[in-house]
Amino acid sequence: MSYRTVVIQSKCKLKYHNNYLVVRGEKLNRIHIDEIGLLLIDSTQVVITTMLINELIKKKVKIVFCNEKRNPAGELIPLYGGYNNTKKINIQINWLEDTKETLWQLIVQRKILMQAKLLEKMGCSEYTVLLEYAKDVKKGDVSNREGHAAKVYFNSLFPENFKRFNNDNINAALNYGYSILASYINREIISFGYLTQLGIKHRNEFNNFNLTYDLIEPLRTIVDEYVIKNIDRDLTSDYKMELVNLLNKKVKIKNQEHYLTNAITIYLTSVFDYLENNGKTKIIFIDLNE
Repeated sequence: MSYRTVVIQSKCKLKYHNNYLVVRGEKLNRIHIDEIGLLLIDSTQVVITTMLINELIKKKVKIVFCNEKRNPAGELIPLYGGYNNTKKINIQINWLEDTKETLWQLIVQRKILMQAKLLEKMGCSEYTVLLEYAKDVKKGDVSNREGHAAKVYFNSLFPENFKRFNNDNINAALNYGYSILASYINREIISFGYLTQLGIKHRNEFNNFNLTYDLIEPLRTIVDEYVIKNIDRDLTSDYKMELVNLLNKKVKIKNQEHYLTNAITIYLTSVFDYLENNGKTKIIFIDLNE
């Protein structure tokens, strides 16, 4: 099943009625809450009732708020995501350090391989360099192959004058796409009963989403591919909607096609099984479509 991503872009009031999200603006629209996975409020002129917020939280719907520049600024996170949160948090705290380091090795390897695959797809010969980096990733990525690969990857994929984190349209599109992916991963982590704050490699005390930014790494190329194919576009409302709609993109996982939302659930399930079983199970990664 693919849950809908609902984007609210204009002045309106959002309220709850009989298990429906009611959008009262120029027109009246109703959406069944059970169909929604993510609600993106892309306007500061939206009024939302606390009853609707409460019901959305009960259904584990992720709610993301945008600022006056229409960029994601914050999200609502339920205090309790599962029926056995205490048990899951205790398990999370006690994940073995060795298992986490091996998992990070696998995640970084997969991230670099996905980057290499995209470079090859886009006709960049430097993909062979990344294949060598992927082979050289050590446990915990102590030699920082991730960082070395990123430099080659961004220099090869994007224009010569591109620099990551500059204030330009390319970076704006990348950041927007990544934030949408991160919000959905947050939703899933919480629904499993774990804390987004407790990461594997990311352990910044000021970051509430350390675990999210561990697990997002092999998925970033999904956004990168779309952005490079739309390299000359400004980040308009239509472009943002297309980036949001990547959640409904078909991807490959377990040699089958799934919507990205479903594939993320499969991927995260395998990650948490791996951690809970001390590395004795297999990580199921998402692949790019040909």
